[in-house]
Amino acid sequence: MTGIVESFIETILRRRWLVLALAALVMMALTAGVGFVGVTNDYRSLFDEDNPQLASLDELEATFGSSNRALIAVAPRNGSVFTRATLGALEDLTEAAWQTPYSMRVDSLSNHSHSQADGDELIVQPLVDDADALTDADLEWIREVALNTPEIAGRLVSHDGEVAGLVIDFALPDNPDAAVFEITNHLDHLLERARAGNPDISYYLTGDVPLTRAFADATRDDTETLVPIVFAIIAGVAAILLRSLMGTAAIVAVLIFTVNTTVGFAGWLGTVFNPANSGVPIIVMTVAVAHSVHIVEKALAGIGRGLDRKSAIAESIRVNAWPVFLTSLTTVIGFLSLNASDSPPFRVLGNLVAFGVFCALVYSMTVLPAVLSVLPLRARPGRARMSGFFDRLGDFVVARRTVLLWSSVVVAAVLITGVPRLELTDNWTSYLSERYQFRKDTDFVIENLTGIETLEYTLHSGRDGGITEPAYLGNVEAFADWFRKQPEVLHVQAFPDIMKRLNKNMHADDPDYYSLPDDPELSAQYLLLYELSLPFGRDLNNRINIAKSATRMTVVLRSLTSQAQRELDARAQEWIRGSAPGLASEASGVSIIFAHLSQRNIVSMLTGTIIAMALISLILVFIFRSVRVGLVSVVPNFIPAAMSLGLWGFLVGNVGLAGSVMTAIAFGIVVDDTIHFLTKYHRARHDGLDAQEAVRTAFRTVGHALLTTTVVLVLGFLVFASSGFEVSWALGLLVSLTISFALLADFLFLPPLLMLLDRKKT
Repeated sequence: MTGIVESFIETILRRRWLVLALAALVMMALTAGVGFVGVTNDYRSLFDEDNPQLASLDELEATFGSSNRALIAVAPRNGSVFTRATLGALEDLTEAAWQTPYSMRVDSLSNHSHSQADGDELIVQPLVDDADALTDADLEWIREVALNTPEIAGRLVSHDGEVAGLVIDFALPDNPDAAVFEITNHLDHLLERARAGNPDISYYLTGDVPLTRAFADATRDDTETLVPIVFAIIAGVAAILLRSLMGTAAIVAVLIFTVNTTVGFAGWLGTVFNPANSGVPIIVMTVAVAHSVHIVEKALAGIGRGLDRKSAIAESIRVNAWPVFLTSLTTVIGFLSLNASDSPPFRVLGNLVAFGVFCALVYSMTVLPAVLSVLPLRARPGRARMSGFFDRLGDFVVARRTVLLWSSVVVAAVLITGVPRLELTDNWTSYLSERYQFRKDTDFVIENLTGIETLEYTLHSGRDGGITEPAYLGNVEAFADWFRKQPEVLHVQAFPDIMKRLNKNMHADDPDYYSLPDDPELSAQYLLLYELSLPFGRDLNNRINIAKSATRMTVVLRSLTSQAQRELDARAQEWIRGSAPGLASEASGVSIIFAHLSQRNIVSMLTGTIIAMALISLILVFIFRSVRVGLVSVVPNFIPAAMSLGLWGFLVGNVGLAGSVMTAIAFGIVVDDTIHFLTKYHRARHDGLDAQEAVRTAFRTVGHALLTTTVVLVLGFLVFASSGFEVSWALGLLVSLTISFALLADFLFLPPLLMLLDRKKT
């Protein structure tokens, strides 16, 4: 084996120009695939095609139409929407909204189909018609109707009458990304004109279609700003800590090769990125730098001891080849464990970063030594001071090993007590930070008009035409009334409200008849008459299926966490089982599929992380030929993840998608430092040193490299904290915390533990 390594090193250094030329050709061939990389911002890309909640949403949309919407809130500064000016502006906006690309329905206070009796005739007309000509009495009548009609109040106008809403439903094409840009650009221009024409009215835009556009903006911002920042940080930190511009230049060359190859390979595979995995280049860049740092660090140390450049490079490759291979293997396993994720983007992220780590290994063993051999490397005087620091640190750890061991245990135990405080949940309405206008507008709508999160129920009557049966209507009304009593609910839109209004209309608008008809044939006649009276685009197809065997009930929620949404739906299912068996299955809708995603992902990633830990433990047992050492080496890698989650529990209290994948990502990274330290420790023990001297030797030989790689990794992942996408910034902070705790564990906990378990002197 030694002969093969020596021959490999000799070939790389002797044929360095050929190596660089071949590597460049391979890199450029793969980089050509960048042009085939796709980007999508469709929230559906976060889910598997066989996801049961997504399947339920597809069934709902196939029955009642698409759930793609935009909501515009209209807020006059005078505090009331029931003025001629505001209603006129709303009327104009409603008319203009029909011209929005892909729109198929527009609902607002102004075009609400209000029904009333005129003798024996049913009159259906818009609630607001020609606002400028309305009298004060008309305005008061509109206000009275709007605030006392269940279909309107809390949905198209706030209960206090100070904010009005306009809802646009869209029929998006199969590839919705371009359509979303077209729609949102049109709406932005529409609202610009509305603001210019009505300076005393504020307009706010939200909904799942604007959310998709906001995701696109967040992805673009992260790609354009974070990648250059990470690159600059890596180069700057490496230059400062290595104290070698030439060594830093060699590392940068390897990073360029690695990132270009990875992203190009993704393109050849036809990969489509979305906000959840758009950080692949940043993670690859951050993780891949570790191999290069160890090799350059050792080469510079050799030159500092008086070796010539070629000998120093050869020694560095010889010493680092095995630990770099092992750390690459464990990092690859860690990221491949993301294949257990229930969300496809995280699987893509795991596979591409694993491939990037493999590329970093190959380039570190070929391109890096070739580049180093042609650069004028020189050791800097400051390196001796750093070596002295780690000598003193090694002496300190050996002298205080008992105190450090038990202090580490106590600190870890205290932080880990914060884990039970974590609520494993999230809220899609807060996925984006307040730097985005979408988040500000959404917060305003939630606080002042209505909720954005909904539970959608398909309520079955059991037969065609059965929705006018008194028993069915009674069950639906009871279900709607149950929801209206729940503190988490803002509004319920249910079919019985229409039937009660029609029954009152057909009895000369007598309020005493605001109740459900008790004759199914009469109910069917009322419904038919009403549907025939509705204008184009205002039919009930979004509330009633074609066979009239089922209706749709929409429950608008306050801003709830995913866990609270699941619990509310569970209570609803319990009510159905006890009061109306078979009426409905689990809730559907965009909100609930997100609510289930985090839970499903946590369960699936728990399995993946356990498998990854088991594999890495077996590898370490095999490497060090000791079950005890192999298992002990896992401890300083598992504990940091638990400590960071515990600290997060104390400081934040909840974690969603980011937390479900953090442990798998972090574990594969932090185990690298442990392997490097243990490799140097066992080499020293093999050379005859006792445990204390082996610890000092490990600090002296690898301490500086571990500090450098940790600083680079922490700062690289901390850049994610500036992302406007919650999953990205939470993941960045959690991984940075874990890597920091891992370095402390490798410096202050692992050495005392090794000395405690390895007392035998050689």
